[in-house]
Amino acid sequence: MITRQFVDRQNLQEFHPFTRLRALLEDIPVGRSCLEDGQVINLSIGEPQTQPPAFVAEEIEKASTGWSKYPLSKGAPDYLEASANWLEKRYNLPEQFIDPAKHLLAVPGTREGLFMTALTVLPTPQKDTQAPVFLTPNPCYHVYTGAAAAAAAEVVTVSATKESGYLPDYTTVPEDILERTELCVLCSPSNPEGAVATPQQIKDLISLARKYDFVVVFDECYAEIYNDTAPHSALEIALEIAQDMVGEAATETNTNFSHNSQIDPLANILVFHSLSKRSSAAGLRCGFIAGDEKWISMINTTCQVGGAGVPIPVQAAGTRLWQDEEHVKENRARYKQNFDLAKKILGQAHSVEIPAGGFCLWLDVGNGIEVTKKLWQEAGIRVMPGAFMSHANSKGTSPGDRYIRLALVYDPSFMEQALLSIANILKETKDIGVND
Repeated sequence: MITRQFVDRQNLQEFHPFTRLRALLEDIPVGRSCLEDGQVINLSIGEPQTQPPAFVAEEIEKASTGWSKYPLSKGAPDYLEASANWLEKRYNLPEQFIDPAKHLLAVPGTREGLFMTALTVLPTPQKDTQAPVFLTPNPCYHVYTGAAAAAAAEVVTVSATKESGYLPDYTTVPEDILERTELCVLCSPSNPEGAVATPQQIKDLISLARKYDFVVVFDECYAEIYNDTAPHSALEIALEIAQDMVGEAATETNTNFSHNSQIDPLANILVFHSLSKRSSAAGLRCGFIAGDEKWISMINTTCQVGGAGVPIPVQAAGTRLWQDEEHVKENRARYKQNFDLAKKILGQAHSVEIPAGGFCLWLDVGNGIEVTKKLWQEAGIRVMPGAFMSHANSKGTSPGDRYIRLALVYDPSFMEQALLSIANILKETKDIGVND
């Protein structure tokens, strides 16, 4: 299912999920939670509640003289090199497949980078011409819609449902829309569902983008949080496509990839990574964009005009984080424990689908908004109704109506208490439907 709409940037609160959630709950008295002090349990936001490694503070202190200096907009050389090295190691890419000087841009987290990318890629609508199209999943991360609104683009959403594996199939988009598409986004693992794209799905989307000459943002900020199998990156698939085009011999020197005008393996591709989820460093505001050299340069220019760059001490800490894997393994193990608890506790009386990646549980409860209110009023638990992360169709329904999103971001002992409380409420809400 496809929806089409323009979002008024002077009325962003109409789709901003947290604004809508506050409005939904503000007149409902909050219940006492299961915690000893009865305080609210917030599972509505994907904010890791464990701390990043202690060396983050140490690295920031060592680089503290950098607070008095403006950072390079593109990023410090050490930070960019560490990011490139991490990509090469994580995705088995050839050396210099990602050239730090050409293919990388430091950004203050994924959100800011996405916004600047949309402002750069989406052209200004011209009089008497149709607006550019931004393709997004439905449901999706609200920044995609906000960025489209800022650029005065038409938002065209493609439903990501259980039937589609919780991922959008952009190959179903009508040709007249594809011809106007300038930007498209695929989040894998997806937010809110945690679905992971297959290599073939990624390859099909890259091929579609190159056929119709639009840019694809691959939002991979949850890529290091997975249950069993590490998700593939668009960079891996781009390499495979290039190898198929020029032959295996070209992989030995790599020169045909970066410098052959006929074959640019990163054309139309922008990949986003962040330390917010991977390293429990949401407050650090540190990530990067990797991909198409032309667009990296143009986004950098946009950031020079309207951005502040990533502070030098923050990049120092980020460099160290990209070089360390132990804390990532610990985080991954912790989230897996939380999902095991969710399956054990909620699965006794409810259908629970454990996602392939991410740390959120996309739970079908029949009527997400009503269950959200009930959890707040009776258990002091704040969750996100799926409808608030979705775009409604002309009939007023959306793919997220039946769902709530639970961010399983606390340590397992805390999550066990919260999940037991949720299970008790869900036992009482089995008969609540979307139309109730």
